[in-house]
Amino acid sequence: VQLQASGGGAVQAGGSLRLTCAASGRSFRNYTVAWFRRAPGKDREFVARIGWSGDYTLADYVKGRFTMSRDNAVGASYLNMDKLRPEDTAVYYCAAQRLGDNQYGYWGQGTQVTVSS
Repeated sequence: VQLQASGGGAVQAGGSLRLTCAASGRSFRNYTVAWFRRAPGKDREFVARIGWSGDYTLADYVKGRFTMSRDNAVGASYLNMDKLRPEDTAVYYCAAQRLGDNQYGYWGQGTQVTVSS
């Protein structure tokens, strides 16, 4: 599967963005999709992941502000980000893990999110 992330941009604190991870290839429903981010000077960190059924998990630092969803019919996953904070500024990457694999073997290019105070 090939992934393409989009939807980043520049917003003020408190604003919202919706990131999209579009997947090409078959059997999108067989993949867990996740979002990671890397802020300047920091390591990459986990943000959220969603399983084939739509159940998702969020990192503690985005709970109550972010949600994740997917549309298996169109092969896309979405990260809805509300109440954005300057510390959310980072390059966001989507990744996919095929059912049965033990790592995220597929990565999209990053999309920049910049939140100003």
